[in-house]
Amino acid sequence: MHLPPILAALTRHKLIVLLMIGTTAVTSAVITNIAVMFVHRVELIHAPSGVDESQLVVVDSSKIYGDLGGSKPEKHDNRAQYQADLADLRGIEGVTAVATLGGLPFGGGAAIGIGSSLDTSSDAVMQVTAFGGSPGAMSALGLRLVQGRDFLKTEFLTADNFNNLKSVSAAIISRDLANRLFHTKSAVGRLLYSSGHPIQIVGVVDHLMGMNPQLGASDNEYALLLPLEPDGDEVTFALRTSRGNRAHVLQRAIAILGGRDPTRILDNAQTFTQLRAQYFQREASMISLLLSAGVALLLVTAGGIMGLVSFWVRQRTRGIGIRRALGATRADILRYFLAENFLIVSAGVALGCLLAILLNWLLVTYYEVQVLPLGYLAIGALALWLTGLIAGLSPALRGASVPPAIATRSI
Repeated sequence: MHLPPILAALTRHKLIVLLMIGTTAVTSAVITNIAVMFVHRVELIHAPSGVDESQLVVVDSSKIYGDLGGSKPEKHDNRAQYQADLADLRGIEGVTAVATLGGLPFGGGAAIGIGSSLDTSSDAVMQVTAFGGSPGAMSALGLRLVQGRDFLKTEFLTADNFNNLKSVSAAIISRDLANRLFHTKSAVGRLLYSSGHPIQIVGVVDHLMGMNPQLGASDNEYALLLPLEPDGDEVTFALRTSRGNRAHVLQRAIAILGGRDPTRILDNAQTFTQLRAQYFQREASMISLLLSAGVALLLVTAGGIMGLVSFWVRQRTRGIGIRRALGATRADILRYFLAENFLIVSAGVALGCLLAILLNWLLVTYYEVQVLPLGYLAIGALALWLTGLIAGLSPALRGASVPPAIATRSI
């Protein structure tokens, strides 16, 4: 296939060709950036939380006072009641572990400042998510230790909203946090500091998502678990069971907890899978919107390419017949139109790569979108080349089917 005749034919329709190149370039730029935003959101939604999500159900409990529950006592110790609650919950058929928690990934916790030294300057202190839990929290959550051990019973303290933080002696941290703090293979035995108070790291878990993971954030797994047994008016009960038994366990847990204390409000009683889906509902909607926008753009571009090729086939019907009469095969005609279409799309893709980089720079500057990896330019180019090939194939086949006898007819 010789390029000069194809280029000469294209120059006779400059306006149409330029419009198609521009359309393809804009589509390529937008599709490329949509791909980046789409993939990053999918990665975030499916990022491991560290907990055994398929076997976990949670119930948030809070106390009420006033007309329904009476006046709030001056001294109230909920620890004994929570321990009795846990004993009853362990008796539910199918429950393998249960614990009280002060927060969960995607559902609460506390932001605390820590560092790997006594330096309390802003550069040396980083904000991480802290979760508190009663004995058995590691088992209930299904966290996987990769270094060290679980908490000892003697290390647990009671706390209402992390008010006992300066007495904590041990912590279990995520692998990401360990790497960030120490850059070594083992963090077990090392000390981290919170407001000058030393806390020894006794274990490292493979993953532990923070309470508020964000798109593109490098600190999503900067989190730690502390041996703080909740004794405040608000607590989360976590029960681990088999996947198929979650609905039954959740129903029984609500009945037991509600029956033991009528002053409770039991809220957000759900599986952890539902909790995660609820947290990422906005991201899931954005994924659907991005996918719809990308498909719509490709369809519009495909329609334009198909219309252009169909127009040229109609305009060149007699010319095609003459070429067929001179010995050109159907395959020659098909290759000609596909090559012509490929050149237009390729020109649009080349321009689109530059526009994609510019568009991404604007999005990064004003909307905190992730920087465009250069590999995504190839994704956008491939999408447009396939779109151009599929859209131009049908009219090109019609052009290739023009018989040689058409050359003898007037058009």
